[in-house]
Amino acid sequence: MGKAEKSRIALPVGSNLDRFIMKNQEAFKYATGELSQLIRDLAYAGKVVNREINRAGLADITGAYGAENVQGEDQQNLDVAADIRFTRALQKGGEVAAIVSEENADIIDLNNPRAKYIIAIDPLDGSSNIDVNVSVGTIFSIYRRVSPLGSPVQMEDVLQAGKEQIAAGYILYGSSAMFVYTTGKGVNGFTYEPSLGEFILSHQNMKIPKEGNIFSINEGLSNHFDEPLEAYLNLCKDRSYSARYIGSLVADFHRNLLKGGIYIYPRTPKVPNGKLRLIYECNALAMVAEQAGGSASDGKQRILDIQPKSLHERVPFYVGSKRMVEEATMG
Repeated sequence: MGKAEKSRIALPVGSNLDRFIMKNQEAFKYATGELSQLIRDLAYAGKVVNREINRAGLADITGAYGAENVQGEDQQNLDVAADIRFTRALQKGGEVAAIVSEENADIIDLNNPRAKYIIAIDPLDGSSNIDVNVSVGTIFSIYRRVSPLGSPVQMEDVLQAGKEQIAAGYILYGSSAMFVYTTGKGVNGFTYEPSLGEFILSHQNMKIPKEGNIFSINEGLSNHFDEPLEAYLNLCKDRSYSARYIGSLVADFHRNLLKGGIYIYPRTPKVPNGKLRLIYECNALAMVAEQAGGSASDGKQRILDIQPKSLHERVPFYVGSKRMVEEATMG
């Protein structure tokens, strides 16, 4: 065996997620074992969902579930499966008092009244793409509850502005699964190693380029864009930027995080308040973007400053490289 081959084999395996959490716990905004366990619970449920996605075609769990969620969208079988997996993991973990989920109209009380944390989650973003083998993801936010421990969960616990998040992230299920999260001290990404059953640190201190050359938007809606947005998109085309739109929010966001770019889902006459949900989609990705040096806006103000008024509130969403977001929203 040659020296090069021996050197390759001897390369160190990155830190696994559990070890990373333990090593960096004191850097968390709230250095508690409960928060560390909560992140582990999310990662565990992500492993289970990743397994089910990988065997979906064989297990006959693709396709529509036959019901609509609170958004009026057709639920997919894996939407329901993912919602169950994450809810069970968080309930059994005991660190979460309540969940706000895309798949449920009301707050899910987990009967853990002494728990300190609230989770906002989209269990399976982009699930309609599974039938065509396209990457999908889970998006999550973590908040500290504001009502007294031991008392019933209140609406004020879940209707917190994004700037109050203590942690946020996403799990990408694709050619490899990735767990990407922040606790307000930078962004780190972990790639799942199936043979070890572990998420391994693969992307340390992730930074999004301040400028990019990718714009991600559904141009099928272009006849309904307002003039400032249309002008910005024409500017992107004049600069020969690349149009890349997968239709899975996590996948589009993850690509732009690594390569530099902007993702836009604007308001249109059909969705005057935008389509994406503030609490369990936009806030989490906005926190990740800002911690990586990027930016997120609703076109007029910082996403993380918006005070939500309802569980399933929608907002326009501009997120990605800082200078691109600034240029796209200056009009």
